[in-house]
Amino acid sequence: MNRTTLSLIAGTTALAAVTGFAALSAPAASGGDTAKAAARLPVERTSLLCPAPSLSDLAETAYTSFTPVSQGTGTSGTAELRSATEESGDGAATSDDKKTDGKAGKKTDKKDGGKEAGKDSGKTDKPVLEGKEPGKPTTGDSSGADAPALVGTAEGRFAPGWTVQQTTEVAAGTGRGLLGTNCTAPDTEFWFPGASTADDRTDYVHLTNPDDSTAVVDIELYGKDGALKSSVADGITVQPHSSEPILLSTLTDEQQTNVTVHVSVRSGRVGAAVQALDDKLGGDWLAASTDPSSSLVLPGIPKDATSVRLVAFARGDDDADLKVRLSTPTGLITPAGNETLHVKSGMTTAVDLGALTRGEAGSLVLTPTENAVPVVAALRVVRGKGDKQETAFIPAVAPVGTRATVADNSAKGSTLTLAAPDATAKVKVTASGGSEGGTAATKTYTIKGGTTQNVELPLPSGLKGTYALTVEPLSGGPVYASRTLAVTEGGVPGFTVQTLPDDRGTVAVPQAEQDLSVLQK
Repeated sequence: MNRTTLSLIAGTTALAAVTGFAALSAPAASGGDTAKAAARLPVERTSLLCPAPSLSDLAETAYTSFTPVSQGTGTSGTAELRSATEESGDGAATSDDKKTDGKAGKKTDKKDGGKEAGKDSGKTDKPVLEGKEPGKPTTGDSSGADAPALVGTAEGRFAPGWTVQQTTEVAAGTGRGLLGTNCTAPDTEFWFPGASTADDRTDYVHLTNPDDSTAVVDIELYGKDGALKSSVADGITVQPHSSEPILLSTLTDEQQTNVTVHVSVRSGRVGAAVQALDDKLGGDWLAASTDPSSSLVLPGIPKDATSVRLVAFARGDDDADLKVRLSTPTGLITPAGNETLHVKSGMTTAVDLGALTRGEAGSLVLTPTENAVPVVAALRVVRGKGDKQETAFIPAVAPVGTRATVADNSAKGSTLTLAAPDATAKVKVTASGGSEGGTAATKTYTIKGGTTQNVELPLPSGLKGTYALTVEPLSGGPVYASRTLAVTEGGVPGFTVQTLPDDRGTVAVPQAEQDLSVLQK
């Protein structure tokens, strides 16, 4: 036996010892008990990132934190939101101390959305927002252009399904209207079809780094003819505990109306969201599309939409040919003149679908006509007419799965849309108690296969303040969901749409047992 073999045996033995002599339960060789299925247990920690809400001095922002009640979570835990630009525990510099090297620019005539409120005091002891108890929303607010990006952490009983909604009203100027976003978990890749580098748009991609180490990020832009030539040769550096709003028009000299933004992280992880601001049509947050897929669902087109634009991008080497259908309250129909969509490989394709819904709830369903090619997609939706128009975005989203939650709903102006494009589904919807009082209420709905429904919400009794909606599919086919908030100010129909992906509140934990015999194998 040579030294290599001896070293391998010794290393294997040491590894078994370090792992605590644990082994997964497995069927016995003689055909004994079979392995137990992995148990699904509540997650113990959740991280969320909220971008700086606005560059406008007129902005008024509301934050709502909510955790649905889950079994098996214990009695302890916390949920806190803090400024992303506070100093870290080891004294790491904030983004106000270390700025990026200028490879990606910001407009010089607007305030930096990543500034820290009270930066001279270092890290504050008091969080911006702190959860009180699961099942009850907690609210906070900020004003003006200096509100920072936020980093949130929930632990223990607050972690499973924790959600934070950020809703901003801007009274005038570029991007005026209602802007809303669900704060998202940090990740390493994001796709944003529906952005723009045109003259009448001011689009920023907000990058937030929650960690103690520097993140290096690549941003690629794809237009109607393929990749746009970038003025940034190297990756963009995002310092620890900082947030950077990057103006898309500084990344390229090409002006294009419809652009797909691809954010990929070389090192570290970030939160990413696109803030799309139009000179005349208001603005909103553009959340990332679900992972590239050959079939996509974009739920919750408002029934009074006056204009709907579909923007799609095909990743990979093959073109995509998609069947376009609208899921309505009565079933799936094909939009006249837009039965199919051809998306060239590596290029962004856009098609105007007009007033698609015609007074009924609707969701767009994209499926391959032949070969399955992964695509990403989003809708730009406009409500209103003339100089009183407002814009929102609906990205493709994954099905709800086990459970999804959205916060900051009020007695008026909230619409929940449920779509079951494949098969009939039974869905339970729970409205939490209000942030200032009220008792939770629950309703169960049956959504027929191929249809989309704006359901009548179960309002909490004695509601005071805002409440959260939790959606739980009970049986049947996959369910897709979105929530629309609408507020009319000065005749402008402000609105924002948030999709509801699964909250990933549980994780599969394999059955394990102590087995000292692994040291003898």
